[in-house]
Amino acid sequence: MSKKEEIKKTNAARLLDRARIPYSLIPYTVDENDLAAAHVAEELDEDIRQVFKTIVLNGERSGHFVCVVPGNCEIDLKKAAHAAGAKKAELIAMKELLPLTGYIRGGCSPIGMKKPFPTFFHSTAQDFDEIFVSAGVRGLQIKIAPRVLIDFVGASVCDLVKDTTD
Repeated sequence: MSKKEEIKKTNAARLLDRARIPYSLIPYTVDENDLAAAHVAEELDEDIRQVFKTIVLNGERSGHFVCVVPGNCEIDLKKAAHAAGAKKAELIAMKELLPLTGYIRGGCSPIGMKKPFPTFFHSTAQDFDEIFVSAGVRGLQIKIAPRVLIDFVGASVCDLVKDTTD
């Protein structure tokens, strides 16, 4: 991206603008072979614990829901299901992501999906003054205060990740 080239606003950014919510758009270099949050954090030169990934799941009897978890963590499907009031939950198939949310893998934002889904943020989001989430396209992150984002998307906060023993 050249210095003169302006960052193109995404739908997620326009929704935040409309709500008068402060945020920053932070571009990064995409590696199509490495869409992991660790790569994004490295490109941003930010703490991986502040770079959150958006995961869409389907709960048995509860339907689709969204979990937003730190990039260095693995989602715990039992905890996610419990949060959504389901007995079991599973990740949606990758081919379902775009038609369901309007977003692609590596560019899925918790803001501005095609329709609102119950959304849950991992509790550590509140440990930081600012976190990063996808702006809705690969190569662009939104830097935002977590409480503001959680309130804006109407999310709940709970434990969603597998316990680590390190």
